[in-house]
Amino acid sequence: MDKYKLIIFDWDGTLMDSVERIISSMQAAAKIALLNIPTNEQTKQIIGLSMLKGVELLFPERTKAQETLVIEEYRRQYIELNDIPTTMFPNALELLKALRQNKKLLAVATGKGRGGLQRVMTETQTEDYFHASRCADEALSKPDPQMLLSLLDELNVLPHEALMIGDTSHDLFMAQQAGIDSVGVTHGVHDAQVLSKYKPRALVDSLIQLEKLLLK
Repeated sequence: MDKYKLIIFDWDGTLMDSVERIISSMQAAAKIALLNIPTNEQTKQIIGLSMLKGVELLFPERTKAQETLVIEEYRRQYIELNDIPTTMFPNALELLKALRQNKKLLAVATGKGRGGLQRVMTETQTEDYFHASRCADEALSKPDPQMLLSLLDELNVLPHEALMIGDTSHDLFMAQQAGIDSVGVTHGVHDAQVLSKYKPRALVDSLIQLEKLLLK
């Protein structure tokens, strides 16, 4: 693992334990928009995608007005009304600090919009750990590799010098298409059976295991 100069993290389900809040917020938004309420499992499958791409997949029957409403209402639910706590996974801050101390470049590639990522980074005081980030409103949605290719270009890193860390098939498929190695984290959306299909360098169950893997 020493060869990697750049470590790129997904956010939701990888660094932050926010999956349950995302699911319940989307279900509440669907009810208000008079759309079919997706199951927990259906909603989990769109985590990591851009909001518009996720809505397209979850609600193929939507009208344009419903599309606009469900996106607006999801954001209101998640930010203002949903009281399910979202915290960093255990050892997240320690991992980021250790990687920085080991002179690694750190970045985020997330399905969040820029405003959402900025808000949670401010809340968790993590912005200063990262050298760059790409959000879903700044690039094509995962699993398109545009986010990763843009980060490589900004930070002047070659694909074989970067490693993507994510909890979904979208993360690992994106890495594959960018020619970047990956590590799958199983404490988020997808389990080891799903993630292993994308040939990650390793699978870990926690960020404690990830730190041992990256910095052993």
